[in-house]
Amino acid sequence: MERRVQRGVMLEMVTEEVELPDGRRTQLDLIRHPGAAAVVPFLSDDEVLLIRQYRYAAGGEIYEVPAGKLDPGESPEACASRELEEETGYRAGRLQPLAQILTTPGFTDERIHLFAAEALSPGRQRLDDDELIELVPLPLDEALAMVWSDALPDAKSSLALLHAAQRRGRLG
Repeated sequence: MERRVQRGVMLEMVTEEVELPDGRRTQLDLIRHPGAAAVVPFLSDDEVLLIRQYRYAAGGEIYEVPAGKLDPGESPEACASRELEEETGYRAGRLQPLAQILTTPGFTDERIHLFAAEALSPGRQRLDDDELIELVPLPLDEALAMVWSDALPDAKSSLALLHAAQRRGRLG
């Protein structure tokens, strides 16, 4: 049995009675999320494009890869392409799937699909009303150093960069 507690612009909070694998029943508060896509844009073999974005919940600006939630009926690939162009003004010639991650499986079903984008060409940046974004091109090694030094604490971006680097033979 599910009971909606709150529905927002992007998320829905529900309380659901569930049966655990051992047969016990309990109530859980869950955040329902439509899913998302995140993309590592490669400007060249060794250079990526990060964004520095104001995030109220994080307390200021953070470095990220372009990302956003899936629209109803939208594929993860289409979402990654759309978000890349909207946030950076670049289109992907090629999108390579990297992984799928669960953000916080203790209380949300959010799944983020990670991609690498190559063969970029100019498109048209179209920021949402709540987006303040600066484009930050960096060598891949510098972006990875930011992951290891906590200068890039965003989990989806860190994992996307690590997966992309591993696919390029840059990590064991």
